[in-house]
This record gives sequence, structure tokens and C-alpha cells, in this order.
Amino acid sequence: MTVNVTELKRGDILEIDRDPWQATEVVSQTPSARGASLLVKAKLKNLRTGQTLAKTWRGGESVTTAEVDYRPAQFLYRQGDDFVFMDLASYDQTTLDASQVGEAAGYLVENVEVKAVLFQERVIALNLPLTVDLEIRDTAPAIKGATAQAQLKPATLETGISVLVPPYIETGEKVRVDTRDGRFVERAKS
Repeated sequence: MTVNVTELKRGDILEIDRDPWQATEVVSQTPSARGASLLVKAKLKNLRTGQTLAKTWRGGESVTTAEVDYRPAQFLYRQGDDFVFMDLASYDQTTLDASQVGEAAGYLVENVEVKAVLFQERVIALNLPLTVDLEIRDTAPAIKGATAQAQLKPATLETGISVLVPPYIETGEKVRVDTRDGRFVERAKS
């Protein structure tokens, strides 16, 4: 399906040279010169190879969106560098390696539900939930009387990623983390 570049937004998946490319950043620019047309600049990431590309189109040009399918899946377990997922509709299992999972690996704990993005019947990407609850494995001791407005401290989570948390958070607690930017949201409700 083709769409006008002015309708392009972050997260859209385009088909360029028979490969799926996801728009990671989209900016529209109106040049100040008279008669100049609108420019749409996008940063794209190839979902098959991981390659990045910067592309510019004139307003009114069309782009082809990739025909992708989204299927609910559940992360089952990690075995070495492989991640095993189960399709929640068919119960088929799919194994992805660390390079295919990418940064999402830092947010994957057993039984977390994701959306598998399929292109030509092959999983090419994962859409994570907006937040996940992760346990803190290591952080500095809590500071007595600390408030949420105080300085943040680093904490290492069960998946190995590091986030900044308020000083009253302790090792062993579960925290809710935003998967879009790796930011602490709140203490996880038990």
C-alpha cells in the first residue's frame, strides 16, 4: 500500500528494495524560500539487517508501506544467545538470536507478552509492552529520609540493564520500567 510521505510517522514500517525499514525518527521541514516544497526527513532502520539510513522526500511523494502482520507472542526462556517465543494463537515456538532481539533483550523476562512483527511469514522485530516489571539485583543502599525529588542512583536489573532509580529504592524490589527509553516509572505493585 502506498501512502503520502506527509502521513509518515515514527514506528511505521516501509518496504524499500524488498526489505522492511522502520521509521525511527520523522521530521517535516518547510523551507523558507518561496515556492519551495515541504521536505520530510526520516531516519530508517532495516529490520532484517539492522542497517540505518537517512532519507529525504519532497511533500507529495509516495512511499510503500510493508505488509507486516502482528501476532501476540510470549517470551518463554533464554538459552545461551537464543530467545524462545511462543505464538499465543498457534502455540508454535520461534527462536530468535540476540542480534534479532537487539535492545529488547534488556526487557525480556519469562512470560512477558510481546507482539511479534512478521514480514513475509518471518519474525523481524518485537513490539514490547510500554512497561515491564523488573527486579533490582544491585543498587546502593537506601538513604533514610530520601524523597522522590532527590538525586537518582544507578540500579542493575535482573536482565542486566542499568536504570536510574530514586534513592529510596532497595536491592530486591521490583520496579516498573518504560521500554521506550529505559526510564524508571514507579515501584511495581505486588
